[in-house]
Amino acid sequence: MMTPVGFLTQAATAQVAAPTTAIGEPNTVAMAFFFAFISITLGITYWAARKTKSAEHFYAAGRTVTAGQNGWALAGDYMSAASFLGIAGLVATSGFDGLIYSTGWLVGWPIVLFLIAEPLRNLGKFTFADVVATRLQQTPVRLAAALGTLSTVTLYLIAQMVGAGTLIKLMFGLSYETAVVIVGAAMIAYVLFGGMLATTWVQIVKAALLLSGAALLALMVLLKFHMNPMELFAAASAKYGAGVLAPGKLVANPLDTISLGMALMFGTAGLPHILMRFYTVPDARAARRSVFYATGLIGFFYLLTFILGFGAMVLVGPDAIKAIDKGGNMAAPLLAEFLGGTPFLGFIAAVAFATILAVVAGLTLSGAAALSHDLWTNVVRKGQARDGEELKVARVASLGLGLVAIVLGILFKGQNVAFMVGLAFAIAASANFPALVLSIFWRRCTTAGAVASMVSGTFGTLLLIYLSPVIQVDILKETSAWFSLRNPGIVTIPGSFLIGIVVSLLTTDKGALDAWDTSVHDMIVGKKNR
Repeated sequence: MMTPVGFLTQAATAQVAAPTTAIGEPNTVAMAFFFAFISITLGITYWAARKTKSAEHFYAAGRTVTAGQNGWALAGDYMSAASFLGIAGLVATSGFDGLIYSTGWLVGWPIVLFLIAEPLRNLGKFTFADVVATRLQQTPVRLAAALGTLSTVTLYLIAQMVGAGTLIKLMFGLSYETAVVIVGAAMIAYVLFGGMLATTWVQIVKAALLLSGAALLALMVLLKFHMNPMELFAAASAKYGAGVLAPGKLVANPLDTISLGMALMFGTAGLPHILMRFYTVPDARAARRSVFYATGLIGFFYLLTFILGFGAMVLVGPDAIKAIDKGGNMAAPLLAEFLGGTPFLGFIAAVAFATILAVVAGLTLSGAAALSHDLWTNVVRKGQARDGEELKVARVASLGLGLVAIVLGILFKGQNVAFMVGLAFAIAASANFPALVLSIFWRRCTTAGAVASMVSGTFGTLLLIYLSPVIQVDILKETSAWFSLRNPGIVTIPGSFLIGIVVSLLTTDKGALDAWDTSVHDMIVGKKNR
């Protein structure tokens, strides 16, 4: 039996050979899987396009998705490039602290299950704003909600496009910019023609591919360590010091750790593309069951990221990983190449591409819904849009968002995708989650209170992110930052709740109270639409 220290001799030799990687060269296996996935998903899109004839089909797949299907689609929507590429890279280059993202993203799901899923399905139509505006004044609420939604979607899209561009470059040897354009074009096609139905099935296919690919890769890592994760962790400690198994390398400030954890946990319940999925099922019971399925699938996947990250650290090495991509996003593909050669690299790269494409499709759809349903139909047209008009606007919005995603993906080349998604979660947790909770569960919540909560949450988070070391030190290369925390959630989440409560207590909204007393409360507790 080889000891962890003895195994390190082999790993060290492998690390020296890492510069001979096939990454960046055309990969036949990757191309084959890439074209197979594109062919299957375009076939799904063609089938879905024939069924997508109304706004309800475009946004909510006609509410015909079963609980099991929605559970897999939720998992596919949630397990993004940040999960597969970013977390593996953060763990491989930083050790223990990278796992904050795994646990933070996972523990948000009980909040969704017990607090959000059923009221959302009972109250909602298509978007997050539909819920908040149920008993409040439509125009100001929808404007504020669209602000938070589009800010979250934009940051999240940047992260996915960065990972996508790097992956296509890896598979085809193309330039990063060309790769981003290819991904953007495929994403636009799925959403533009197939809507939510196509997006749902693309996410289901992607979830199955990602779970099987990650499980196979983790199994191959564990086989090197006699199926004992403790040997893997011991090998990492022996090679890079005990510090890789303790906090402090990535997030040294305890407040920063708490702040990041809060953003990841509460942000899950405020992500617009996740919230939209609860409108696709027929009733509240199916919504609850779909969250239960999704939590199990996502929890299994995040357990695998422990193995993938530390496996890449020991077998490939942080220096070799950063030499290929300074953000660390290629840790999982490099690990696949080390364990299975160029063919396995191609398979894992194609799986990661499927991961990204499904998520950007969901994000684009939620952003298009905010623009077409919330802003155009309910603000500009005051709910009086002509038949078919909203669907046309939604498709134009999808095209516009796709082009924006392409431009931003090129501008943010080289950033670690998991870290960028953490910032998107901070906005979702600060701008969307407090307003959602207050409007659903607090009778006294007023229109002014909900709007103040969303606006302050959005702009407060963006301002503190700009003043934080993320922008001031990492990007602008200043020596210090005005705001010391790298994630503002610990300030902006309670601040958004407080502002919403104070403004609601200082204002009156008789219409909101009347709506609560007559119908909304019954729907929240599940007496209707079950």
